[in-house]
Amino acid sequence: MTNGEPAAFHRIKIRVAGLVLDDRDVALIRRTNTRGTAHYSLPGGNVEPAEPLPDALRRELREELGLTPEDLAEAPRFLWLLDAMVSRPGSTPPRKLHLVYRVPLRPGVRPGLRVFEDDDAVGRGEVVWVPFEQTRGLALFPPVPIADLGPSGGVGAGSALLPPLDDTNYEWV
Repeated sequence: MTNGEPAAFHRIKIRVAGLVLDDRDVALIRRTNTRGTAHYSLPGGNVEPAEPLPDALRRELREELGLTPEDLAEAPRFLWLLDAMVSRPGSTPPRKLHLVYRVPLRPGVRPGLRVFEDDDAVGRGEVVWVPFEQTRGLALFPPVPIADLGPSGGVGAGSALLPPLDDTNYEWV
């Protein structure tokens, strides 16, 4: 610990996530908490020790959506980095660096993808497709600005590093 960093964030994990796009729709995983409130996440997960980032993204998208490299219209493109030090219910979380990639699908791929995602830690989630413009205001984690992408689905280099996330600006649903 240095500079007054909370003890809860002494470890750092890296998480990759895919902003999987089918035209103007984005794939999100919807789960409902014990209070009946829906929350959403981008498909993805933690990078394994010594695993290259592109391999981790491929593995996570295969596990969660059944997506293969042949299903993509182009190679994944890095969009955002989000540094999160957020407390949450359950075990003590690590500090997590979220790397989000734009992943456009080839036409006609979406009907063959999974409609549910099973996670040992958080249970079953439903894969839903939402027009990217309608993602503003959703309880999304990581809270990336999907609705601000615009039709091209890109961001400028200065927009890739998002403001840090902590308990003062984020609360778990």
